[in-house]
Amino acid sequence: MTYTNTALITGASSGIGLELARLHAQQGGDVVLVARSENKLIALKEELEHSYGVNASVITADLTDPAAAQQIYTATKQQGIEVDILINNAGFGGHGFFHQRELSSDLEMIQVNINSLVALTHLFVQDMTARQRGKILNVSSTASFIPGPLQATYYATKAFVTSFSQALAEELRDKGISVTALCPGAVATEFAKTGNLEELAVFKQGKSASSVAKCGYQAMQKGQLLAFNEPVLSLLLNWIVPLLPRRLVLSMSRRTMEK
Repeated sequence: MTYTNTALITGASSGIGLELARLHAQQGGDVVLVARSENKLIALKEELEHSYGVNASVITADLTDPAAAQQIYTATKQQGIEVDILINNAGFGGHGFFHQRELSSDLEMIQVNINSLVALTHLFVQDMTARQRGKILNVSSTASFIPGPLQATYYATKAFVTSFSQALAEELRDKGISVTALCPGAVATEFAKTGNLEELAVFKQGKSASSVAKCGYQAMQKGQLLAFNEPVLSLLLNWIVPLLPRRLVLSMSRRTMEK
């Protein structure tokens, strides 16, 4: 079986990751689906192969495991799959005062949101640079532009993702490889439930995962640095928030996270 125009997508079993997999398959691209939920991945594989006639491979992995990135990369090599597009979508948050949260939960968040993303990027970008082509889409957040009281670790991890993505984009610009950071606002996915955020008003009005995925996918195809699914958020975070007093920004940020 020969894979062509192949996108590897982490967190592909639900939400934005699932919609990105559908979008790529609709364009005739093959997919490598990565997540912890094997049953959901198999169901998605069957859906995409049946609906769009593409090839789909399933790799079950838990990105809280530091060894997972290497295992994923090795699995693609063993299957003879050349990854043309890397989509680092997997990630999770968590609500509450940092000192009251379980340290293990925040360290796992850092492992998934940062460490595994960096490791996967480092592994697959070696092949991309050798071929002088490739695309990387890192799913970040508007949270990356401000500190986040009551989600201190999550906001900080996304600040890393957005900064890392832009720096890497500049490094790889002359090597035929683009790097895009997708920075959505609140999205109506399992993220809110997993992170104990369902009671927050901002998530009750969250945008659909399909609309956010479409925004990110199109931006990636164009090689854009950053993608905002809501133009008003881009204006606010890039041009207004930087001019406000820091204590005011922190207070505003905290209020959006208070239940």
